[in-house]
Amino acid sequence: MNDWGEAPITAHLPPETVLNQMEMAVIVCDRFSNVIYGNAFARELFGFGGDDLIGHSVLSLGIAEEDHEQATELARHVLKGGVWEGTFCNLRADGSTVYTRAHAVPLRHPSGAVDGVVIFAREALRSNQREQDRYGLLERIGERLAGSLELESTLRRVADTLVPQFADHCFIDLFSGDRLYRRVSRHAGGWTPPPGTWAEVGEPVSYPPGHFSAKAMSRRDAVLVEDMVQRSFAAPSEESKRLGDAMGITSVISAPLLVRGELLGVMSLALSNLSKRPDPHYDGFDRDLMGAIASRVALAVDNALLFEEERETALAFQKHLLPGDRPPRLDGLQIAWRYEPARPLESHGHGIQTQVGGDWYDVIPLSAGRVGVVIGDVEGRGARAAAVMGQLRAALRAFAQDDKPPADILRKLDEWVRTMTRPERMSSGWNSDDLVRPPLVSCTYFVYDAWSRVLEFANAGHDPPLLIVDGQVSELRFESEGAMLGVRGPGLGGEILFNEETAELKPGSTLVLYTDGLIDRRPKDDGDYYTREEAREAVRSAVAEVARRDVETIAGAVYDALPGDINDDVAIMVIRTAGEELAVADRTFPAEPIMVSEARRMAADTFAAWGMLDEQSELACLLVSEVVTNVVLHATATPAPRRELVLDGGLGAVQFNTGFGQNAFDEDDWSLDSFDDLDLAEQLGRREPPTKEFRLRLRKGANSIWVEVFDTDMRLPRIRSAGETDEGGRGLYLVDQLASRWGARPTSNGKAVWFELPLKP
Repeated sequence: MNDWGEAPITAHLPPETVLNQMEMAVIVCDRFSNVIYGNAFARELFGFGGDDLIGHSVLSLGIAEEDHEQATELARHVLKGGVWEGTFCNLRADGSTVYTRAHAVPLRHPSGAVDGVVIFAREALRSNQREQDRYGLLERIGERLAGSLELESTLRRVADTLVPQFADHCFIDLFSGDRLYRRVSRHAGGWTPPPGTWAEVGEPVSYPPGHFSAKAMSRRDAVLVEDMVQRSFAAPSEESKRLGDAMGITSVISAPLLVRGELLGVMSLALSNLSKRPDPHYDGFDRDLMGAIASRVALAVDNALLFEEERETALAFQKHLLPGDRPPRLDGLQIAWRYEPARPLESHGHGIQTQVGGDWYDVIPLSAGRVGVVIGDVEGRGARAAAVMGQLRAALRAFAQDDKPPADILRKLDEWVRTMTRPERMSSGWNSDDLVRPPLVSCTYFVYDAWSRVLEFANAGHDPPLLIVDGQVSELRFESEGAMLGVRGPGLGGEILFNEETAELKPGSTLVLYTDGLIDRRPKDDGDYYTREEAREAVRSAVAEVARRDVETIAGAVYDALPGDINDDVAIMVIRTAGEELAVADRTFPAEPIMVSEARRMAADTFAAWGMLDEQSELACLLVSEVVTNVVLHATATPAPRRELVLDGGLGAVQFNTGFGQNAFDEDDWSLDSFDDLDLAEQLGRREPPTKEFRLRLRKGANSIWVEVFDTDMRLPRIRSAGETDEGGRGLYLVDQLASRWGARPTSNGKAVWFELPLKP
């Protein structure tokens, strides 16, 4: 013992010797958050050896990415002279996770200026200040659980939080109906139980009476087993008991998962010989903490279950509004499509959403084997966007049956979209002054003719598709982007123009159509986002690598072109044209009754060349005769313009009446001098109307033939009821009864009447 006048022994100890004896991490950082000192316990706590920390940013302590902002706030606050306290999640060098409770104070120069930051840290769950630190972790767990709405992600976060820091084994069992199923089985050090021992994820679990988990559920309270060696419990099976004994289970806590009075399941934690701990036993405080954690886990699980139920309902709703999983088989086309809803993202700040949106696509069979193709996107997401999408798809299908040009279809669809306003229901009732504006919709509508390879299209503010020709990838350029549907509200003047455009696709060409969810807000590894142009270039590069592969492979490459979860739902369509020519026969005839038999003979010869069965050919020729006869009768019966000479006030004025009004010829072309010694009609140069014609076009597909008859009469045919004594009026009725489909569409100079017949094998 020292005398009173002597200096104590500790006075001769250097400060580092004292700091290295502390059961607390001490980290000193400069003003730029670079570590300039760390004691021995800091290296042990954070799992780094030697001087790995010195000279590096404080983030090199393994602070989880989600806590980087919190670390920045710590430095900012302390460098201003304040004191900071909080909980961090740290990733050790071996990959394990540790939660630390940190206390930070300013490091001051003798002059009083703040030169840096001193951080004191302990393991949050095993420190001496148990109550303060553990409830700090409890708050931390609540924050982490609140960041997820997916059940699997929520359960994974729970297990990652508790193993290995608070437990060597974590089990979570949830009810599905009346059965209990294992949903989580997590163990320290990546260890996994042998098959046939402890229940695996997805397997049912049955706890015998008296088991600590059964007690927790029956008592609806956390159950603590401080020392498993001194207590014995009935195990679910002999294999389960033997494995527990072999693992050296020392202590267990089991807590029910309760929310709103409903028992969702049970969560159990256990300590064993998988890891070395100073005291491998739980106590009463651990049980209380476990009960508080279980209540938060139960709430998070319940929210996730409710969200998944809502999401599944919305997905089922949208799935039934979109085409089926398999594209239809169409002549001259190979089609692949994909719809992917966005995952419930945790980092984009969208809140609780189903992530189901209004993206849609469709393939619509039109007349004579032509095909309508549409891809579009309704602004927004959720049930309303999906409902609007369903209405749009139905409306477009109805409009498309008119067989009008794509620009006309979009104009009609725009008018329909602009009527989708409704008064917003206020708390006091309906308020007609507050209207929900029409939805904004981008879409492109294509009409493709596989026999002529002509693609007609019009655009309404949608991104252009990619075009693959001979393995080279480019964009199908739009001369006009067009305005989005619904952009002009009700009552506003002006007209939205949708331009008609045409392109001819080479054999084997491929179109890649997609919605903007594919290229919007796709995250990079550094936390930034791809620009739209960068995203487009990534998609083009991915397509170029598989340009000569099948359409399904291209669709998969498009979706996988950019990493990370999508922020919006995505629709993708890949359409490839046939590499070979499709069978077609075409001939023009004078519109005379005698030509009906000629048209029938041409059809019979063509059908025979195509190898059609006799009975099929006879039926087709019968319908050809009916349609051609109908066209010839009406074409020849069309009144021609009536021209007659009118002498007004004697021979001093000669006018020519066309029958459509007083349409005078030029006086230079008509004079009385030219009437001498010639027939008046000849002098007037009266010309007979040109001979009318019709065109018969026959097309053969894999499973059907199409017959089209074109003429210059604008009047569309209709079925009428013929009387018993009527000689005609039954031709179109026969076509309607015998053909699988028929119709008429306007053309640029008249109309086309068509019908379809299936080919029987």
